[in-house]
Amino acid sequence: MSAARSSARVAGARTGSPELLRAAFRRHPAGVAVITAVHPGDDPGRPRAPEGARADGAGSGPDRPVGFTATSLTSVAAEPPLLSFGIGTGSSSWPAVARSGHVGVHLLGAHQRELAETFARSGADRFAPPVRWRPGPHGVPVLADVPVWLVCRVLSRVAAGDHRVVIAEVVAGATDGPGRPLLYHRGRFTALGGEAVPPPGLDPPG
Repeated sequence: MSAARSSARVAGARTGSPELLRAAFRRHPAGVAVITAVHPGDDPGRPRAPEGARADGAGSGPDRPVGFTATSLTSVAAEPPLLSFGIGTGSSSWPAVARSGHVGVHLLGAHQRELAETFARSGADRFAPPVRWRPGPHGVPVLADVPVWLVCRVLSRVAAGDHRVVIAEVVAGATDGPGRPLLYHRGRFTALGGEAVPPPGLDPPG
């Protein structure tokens, strides 16, 4: 018996499709990250933040910071320390990520739902106040008050349908920030054991 006929006999089985994949991953809780980079990325340079750079927006010019909310972050290897994340080629952040030598990876805390919403919202000024950030190692924008931040060297960008899977090596970071982890489940941001809060008007996280 063919695999297709066999699967058809399983109660409730559906044919593989984008809708089936989306429905499956709505049931899969995932950690929430924000990925940052500088545009253009041939030489990240330094984001245009004022001195101190603790609470200011993106500024203007060719070295402006970009970022997006992602739920596809995955640990790949410990030796060397590698991680991966997905990004759609239609994302406004893709041109920067496509050219950047380094990216920032931030694991968000439950106290940062608004930050996750800001970086998921299409057309938002994602680095404007009250978002706080500073230029970090290799000029990568580093967000304030996150439980974990990492700066990573991009090793490869693997084509996968309408997305690219970015594989990067961790070169710097800190893991002693405040907060319990923020999760994304059933289309909502939530905390461990907490009540889900719908993020209205947002793009689906990458």
